[in-house]
Amino acid sequence: MPSPEPRVLQYTCVMHLDVIQNHPGTCPKCGMELVPLKEPRHRPPKVERATSQTAAHHQHMDDSPVDQEQSMNQDHAAKEHEMHEMKMQSSVNLSDPMTREGSGTSWLPDSSPVYGRMLMFGDSMLMLHGAIFPRYTNVSTRRGDDRIDAPNWFMGMFSHPLADNAQLGARLMMSVDPLTEGGRGYPLLFQSGESWHDRPLHDRQHPHDLFSELSVSYSQQFTHAFSGYIYFGYPGEPALGPPTFMHRISAMDDPDAPIGHHWQDSSHVTFGVATAGLQWQSIKIEGSVFTGREPDEGRYDFDRPRFDSASARISWNPTPDLALQFSHGYLKSPEALEPDANRHRTTASVIYNKALGHDTNWATTFVWGQNNDTDEGKTQSFLLESDFQRGRDTFYTRLECVEKSAHELQLTHTSPDKVFPIFAASFGYVRDFFHGRGIDAGLGGQFTIDDRPAELERDYGGEIAWGFEVFLRIRPSLHAHHHEEASAK
Repeated sequence: MPSPEPRVLQYTCVMHLDVIQNHPGTCPKCGMELVPLKEPRHRPPKVERATSQTAAHHQHMDDSPVDQEQSMNQDHAAKEHEMHEMKMQSSVNLSDPMTREGSGTSWLPDSSPVYGRMLMFGDSMLMLHGAIFPRYTNVSTRRGDDRIDAPNWFMGMFSHPLADNAQLGARLMMSVDPLTEGGRGYPLLFQSGESWHDRPLHDRQHPHDLFSELSVSYSQQFTHAFSGYIYFGYPGEPALGPPTFMHRISAMDDPDAPIGHHWQDSSHVTFGVATAGLQWQSIKIEGSVFTGREPDEGRYDFDRPRFDSASARISWNPTPDLALQFSHGYLKSPEALEPDANRHRTTASVIYNKALGHDTNWATTFVWGQNNDTDEGKTQSFLLESDFQRGRDTFYTRLECVEKSAHELQLTHTSPDKVFPIFAASFGYVRDFFHGRGIDAGLGGQFTIDDRPAELERDYGGEIAWGFEVFLRIRPSLHAHHHEEASAK
């Protein structure tokens, strides 16, 4: 009797199951170590419908005990691999890999790293994320300030399969910014948006609400390539703009919000959102109805839902390293202090992520955002940010140009409709002293230079505007599945 051919051991990536090779190594998409593939290289052929179950049963009984055991092990391995594949899906749409899931229903590149802790409860998955930045920050010029604070956010994403082609998802995102930042928020030169004590905030970033997202979603896979979902959040995020800054890999190490936040991704905390989307392979079209009003000054409550605004977005991930989106939305009365002013917002973004090897990643984002406001007209914003991480070391930068009116900056000596171009450049570095053991904790520093027209010297002073901060960055480590941990032992 001829001896059986030796079984070829194959390896796969726990985050990208389409990567399969005959030797160990790292994933070409995300850089994670490949693990042994338990699924058999060649699945047993399926029994044709014309073949009776009795004949199949007798054929199985005719096999030797060793063959029977191998067949059972193969079936078990196949089922285990299928369960493993299911567990790595997005909580919003089961057709998406977990790495693609951004804030709200937005997309990141498929190759994006995931910083979080995954817990399994039978078939259900819970992924925990978050970050906190205890720091000292100092901003120069007459409108600057210095303080000790700790911007933060914490998030849980839950998913439960309802069938082979359906899934229920839920997410909770919270922030204790109301405690660490106070009602005025933290100093950030040329920032604007929202209010405190019935006065518009300027040169400060407002705190986020205690509840930033409380959402549920249902997704259905119609065919292998075609799927759809519905999403409801109170609060939640409509289909408008790129993933919000704290969820972009290119911005996760920067404690500050962009000064173009209210031109690009400020709708990520919206009290009342309903979104429906259809997806064909790597292209998605979605639309939302939502509340246009920004959150009020009561950061611990739930604002009244209005559902008076709408948006639409098209997203495309042409390669595992790219995520593109274009969106437009109508926001009715976004600012409580200006109830008669409405806004049309248009955005476009390109997010590039490249895994350069094990524990090495480079992420870059470009965002354009335009606001067209009642009585003010169109103003533009541009953002370019990049983050390079290698082991314990991370270097990042953010470059911005935003057009802001005298009204937006609360300038009283000139016409409120006059628009000024504002430039800002930030450079930062983080060195982890705890890394890759469940928690990444690092010491970081950032330096920012701002430029503005000479006409603003009356309010900001004639000297160069700059700011610096030193901080701790604490977050979960890069997600590692238990199969990967087991293979490393």
